[in-house]
Amino acid sequence: MVATPEKPVYKVIGTRPIRPDGVDKVTGRAAYGADIVLEGMLFGSILRAPHAHARIVRIDSSKALALPGVKAIVTNADFPRQESGTLDLGEGTANPKWLVDNVLAGDKTLYHGHAVAAVAAIDWHIAEEALALIEVEYEVLPFVIDVKEAMLGTAPILHSDLRTNVRARGVDTPTDRETNIAMHMRVEKGDIAAGFAEADIVIEREFTTSQFHQGYIEPQNGTAYWNQDGQITVWTSTQGSFAVREQVATLLQQPVARIKVVPMEIGGGFGGKIPVYLEPVAALLSKQTGRPVKMWMPREAVFQATGPTAATWNRVKIGAKKDGTLVAADVELCYAAGAYPGSAVGAGVMCALAPYNLANQRIDGFDVVTNTPKTAAYRAPGAPASEYAVESVVDEIARALDIDPMVIREKNAPEEGTTNSAGAPLPRIGAKAVITAIRESAHYNSELQGEDTGRGVALGFWFNGGMESTSSATVNPDGSVSLILGSVDIGGTRASLAMQLAESLGVPYEQIKPQVTDTDSVGYTAVTGGSRTTFAGGWVAYELGQEIRKRLVERAARIWGVDASTVTYSNDAVITGTDKDGKAQQFTFDEICKRFPTTGGHVAVTVSSRKNTTGPAYAGHIADVKVDRDTGKVTVLRYTAVQDVGTAIHPAYVEGQIQGGAVQGIGMALQEEYWYDDQGRLRNGSFLDYRMPVANDLPPIEVILVEVPNPGHPYGVRGVGEAPIVPPMAAIRNALRDAIGVNFYHTPVTPTRILDELLPRE
Repeated sequence: MVATPEKPVYKVIGTRPIRPDGVDKVTGRAAYGADIVLEGMLFGSILRAPHAHARIVRIDSSKALALPGVKAIVTNADFPRQESGTLDLGEGTANPKWLVDNVLAGDKTLYHGHAVAAVAAIDWHIAEEALALIEVEYEVLPFVIDVKEAMLGTAPILHSDLRTNVRARGVDTPTDRETNIAMHMRVEKGDIAAGFAEADIVIEREFTTSQFHQGYIEPQNGTAYWNQDGQITVWTSTQGSFAVREQVATLLQQPVARIKVVPMEIGGGFGGKIPVYLEPVAALLSKQTGRPVKMWMPREAVFQATGPTAATWNRVKIGAKKDGTLVAADVELCYAAGAYPGSAVGAGVMCALAPYNLANQRIDGFDVVTNTPKTAAYRAPGAPASEYAVESVVDEIARALDIDPMVIREKNAPEEGTTNSAGAPLPRIGAKAVITAIRESAHYNSELQGEDTGRGVALGFWFNGGMESTSSATVNPDGSVSLILGSVDIGGTRASLAMQLAESLGVPYEQIKPQVTDTDSVGYTAVTGGSRTTFAGGWVAYELGQEIRKRLVERAARIWGVDASTVTYSNDAVITGTDKDGKAQQFTFDEICKRFPTTGGHVAVTVSSRKNTTGPAYAGHIADVKVDRDTGKVTVLRYTAVQDVGTAIHPAYVEGQIQGGAVQGIGMALQEEYWYDDQGRLRNGSFLDYRMPVANDLPPIEVILVEVPNPGHPYGVRGVGEAPIVPPMAAIRNALRDAIGVNFYHTPVTPTRILDELLPRE
């Protein structure tokens, strides 16, 4: 761990206590979405389209409805009609018009596995049997999978009413014709023509990336009960219970007051469990039957129909002087949104050049629809693809100029006050501290051993989210503090938020009892995503602590018969002052809590907070690889991830987040990808065929924590969960170039692709 002198000494923050939900999870007591059991519960299943693009001519459910045990069947026609609009999902947005058609297809199916109809039956096997009895007549249409092909005027059109939304000054893009280009955005600063004129070297390259799935262990699920009084209760494994409430309310055209969402424990999400897929369908089936309906996705359906990342085509042109100064960049990013608009290209645009202080730049981003599943957020959505392309070109420039790859990055690193791609100044950041930590690390200064081995480095960036959070805290007579949270816990946020409340009160961590609750029991809280929860929830915890301290000071003053201004609360949780007779008095935290029943009752506080003082996070990774020239197999020999985390609240959880992100990025670099056949059907929708890294594919992931506290947070917190997935693709790619002399321009770099490059040379 690399700490800066500004970091204060804390009592709780920086320690590694046991997570409060740990016992429940290791003993099996924790309840996940599929664990819900309700009286009279029915089971739902989804019929999915066999075609990549087809018009639905007719749906006949009569035979399925006649099957004993089948209680209801719903299609898109059972949903209220939706107008175009914008739903804020926390990480990304959704248009209700397209969201409802993704939940159950409208007049067309737009990808293989698109949901068409849903059945509720007395057991899941009968529901599955009923699906085969639903007759659907399709008019098969031409399809397009590739993002570049989808942008051509000759491509099949997915949406006849789609027009390009132009967000770029001085761009003359026709918006009055049918197109698959949903949006064209541009950010720019400086003068790129003048910048390139200064350059001694210019390198321009094109890159493509596959679609990657989040790969969470637990599939999507949703249980709903539409009661006769009009109240709808939803149980689901989600990253944001309030986001689910908003989506369900909108799609069913019900007031949010009628909908309660109960978040179950979640078996992974990484951004993919924010949109709804099953919850509104289960609610409709429940309304028709008057009984609760539980649904979950088979693994194949998860791959077919829930959001992977965007496949991308990206072009990067960068100019530099002989001394390594980067003087200009022209970047074009084309992201496949899937069946409906809304890829993460906007974030890709803003992150692409973020690791550099580059005066002259232009970045164009295109959001393009294709006949693939609608994309969803996945850990730093949009950034891995754009920064992979930029980091690869920067590495080629360093090699061409014979400059150490970290020296060129250090020379061009941003610092506080540097303007980002949109021209806004950066706050205090740790980019240079990360680079210094890499250059001084044992890994970077070690010698590579053996033939066909190579080392690569890359930087990464994520701006982190703020948004709104709410929590409540009740101080009990025994000195415990009940902390009620609206943030779903994925990576240990029960612990990180409880630790910050404990720190603010000066009490042991063990006295804080955190609990995640439903949407009726806590105030609005945005999703657990965007690396926002420990930052935003930490602000709430801090403010809760300050308010509780104030209340306890007032309580002590009342007991002593003096003005509260004469009483103090120390960071050791000791309240001191003098009574009305001038005699010195003090209460420990536990002592004053014991007086609650006779001095006015419990102390209960609720705080809502929305801060925009997030701290951007910079990361840098080092990868050592070995290539087997006979098989094309790549072995990752050593891997180190360095990241500015601001302040590591719980270092073990921070290290785990960074290790997990690095592993997912390594999977993107070497083996994960969606495979479609010539009919546009996904052919590898299983964990057997969609090959994610497992333990024996990897070395231990070494982590170096850099702590440059974020001045916009009381404890210096920066988000940590997303930046670590950004550098791996480029770090691995650059290591492969160092090992075998080949520059690769597509990820993943599979053994087949390596052999395709090596065999002609041999």
